[in-house]
Amino acid sequence: MDAELQESFVEFVDSRSSALLRTAVLLTGGDRHAAEDLLQNALIKAAGRWQRIDEPEAYVRQVLYRQQISRWRLKWRRRELTVAEPPESPPASAAEARLVLRAALSRLTARQRTVLVLLPHSRLRSSGGTPTFEDLPEADVARLLGCSVGTVRSTTHRSLARLRTLAPELAALDPDPGRAQPPSHDYSPVEVRP
Repeated sequence: MDAELQESFVEFVDSRSSALLRTAVLLTGGDRHAAEDLLQNALIKAAGRWQRIDEPEAYVRQVLYRQQISRWRLKWRRRELTVAEPPESPPASAAEARLVLRAALSRLTARQRTVLVLLPHSRLRSSGGTPTFEDLPEADVARLLGCSVGTVRSTTHRSLARLRTLAPELAALDPDPGRAQPPSHDYSPVEVRP
């Protein structure tokens, strides 16, 4: 790599690495060390092709997604430990909300996490107020994951249901509190008198 290309690569890494690391952390379920490894490998691949890359950030993000997909396709990569915790009160600050979201995302499967990270805000907001991060159309997510749009939709549905179960306090973060909520059904027994 000549000096001019090397300088442009260093500028790219300096300016975009923090945003790319946030995405990698989300893709790895909050595991910062795995995210750093994921990003480092993606940047190494980008450095080798730097002179041929038209859109560097798009290229690095694509490498991040594909490498993460490859990681969760490996058998017996690691076993996740599930720990039951008592429910907590709703988060009071944005920082607490991020921590709750990160903890809930880490308990999803890698595929569920990836779909939620990639989908657009509007699609998920209409499904319950859960924030997303990459804002990609369903067709692009399907192409990145190598599956159909229907699979992306069904995975999204299941992922959101699981996320709501794991962190019901995230519903309090819905930016549109006036939105109609689904009716709650009370199936408690009713005393019948003769």
